[in-house]
This record gives sequence, C-alpha cells and structure tokens, in this order.
Amino acid sequence: MKAKVEQRERARTLRLQGKTYDEIVEELGVSKSSVSLWVRDLPKPREQSPEAMTRHMDMMRAVRDENVKQRVERNHRESADEFTHLSERELLALGVGLYWAEGTKSKPWRPAKRVDFVNSDPGMIRVFLAWLRSLGLGTDRCTFRVFIHETADVAAAERFWADVVGVPAEDFQPVVLKKHNPTTVRYNTAEAYRGCLNIRVRRSTELYECIEGWWAGIVEAASAHLS
Repeated sequence: MKAKVEQRERARTLRLQGKTYDEIVEELGVSKSSVSLWVRDLPKPREQSPEAMTRHMDMMRAVRDENVKQRVERNHRESADEFTHLSERELLALGVGLYWAEGTKSKPWRPAKRVDFVNSDPGMIRVFLAWLRSLGLGTDRCTFRVFIHETADVAAAERFWADVVGVPAEDFQPVVLKKHNPTTVRYNTAEAYRGCLNIRVRRSTELYECIEGWWAGIVEAASAHLS
C-alpha cells in the first residue's frame, strides 16, 4: 500500500512537471489507467514543438539507458560478491556439471571414455582447469588444441589461449582449421574472436567413469528437491 501511495505522489509530481501519460508510465512502470486515475484532476501539459519533443525523448532514453546500465552493473557486482570463495565440494559439483554440459560424453554408438572438453569462453576454461587441479591433475596431464576458422588470426588465437592456460603456445597440438563457407553468415568475425580451445586429459578413463557417477549422484540428489 505504501509503495502505491508513493507511486501516486510521484506520478502527480511528474505530471506537474509537464510529463505525458506515456512518460510517467515508462518511468514508474505502472499501467496507463492508474496514471489517468491519479492525475486526471491536474492541468494538461502544454503541447511541445516537435523539436522539443524529440530532445525530450532523447533525454528520456539517455536516462533510461543509464538506469539500465547502473542496474546491470549493480546486479553483476552483488551477484559476484556471493562467490568470493568456493569450497572443494562446491568446486567438485561445479566442475562435474560444467563437464556434463560442455564435455564429450561416451555414447553406445561411439564409446569414448576420456575427458575431452571444448569451449570458447576463457572463464569456462579457467574453471575447468581449476577443477582438474582440485582433483590433483595439472596441465602436464593435458593436451591443448585450438579450433578456429581459417580466416581468423590463428597465431594470435594460439597466443591468447596460451596465456589463459599458462602453457607455451609451442606446446599446443596442431590447430584445427574450419574451412570458410562464403554462403554462411558469421557473426564471430571481430578481433575478439579466438576460436575454441580443446583440453584433453591423458589417461582419463577412470576420471571419466567418476564423472558419470558424480553426475548420476547429483541428478538423484537434485531430484529430491522436486518432490
């Protein structure tokens, strides 16, 4: 009730400042019928020239865009602060879920019990490596390979991923180039495009079997929250 009263008073203030119904609706996020009910006894604003209206709308959009920017930054900051520390168990569960979503899985028609992970997000790669390290597996147990379109800056991409994983680019496996198809509309053509990095863990059959078991346990435990 208090919030409704505050919105009503704010709507009346905005109307006295010359705001239109649509502008008040946009700022307060309420229905037009509510605004009409709250301010119908107030004088109608003077009509503005098209130029003045354009300037006013530009200003309103700038204010809205800045409010959105501040909200996004605030939400990102506050959400990030919730994870300033990860316990070993949290990291274990996170890594298992990450692998099961993005890693290679063995199929009945394509048995392949090995840990093989590909992603284009440096953050995902760092989390995956941190997860491996928590299991006692360093980069010495891994091979690294870049997958990228042939039209990209391949050398720069290898240097980029080498910095991400802390392994010299010279130690990477040969790059896999994707042939350019001129009929395909691609959006990942900017300078920030670095392709994908493949991480394969050597001698990882047992680890893969553990991942299958961990994931089955997570699914069963999570399903209990559905009942």
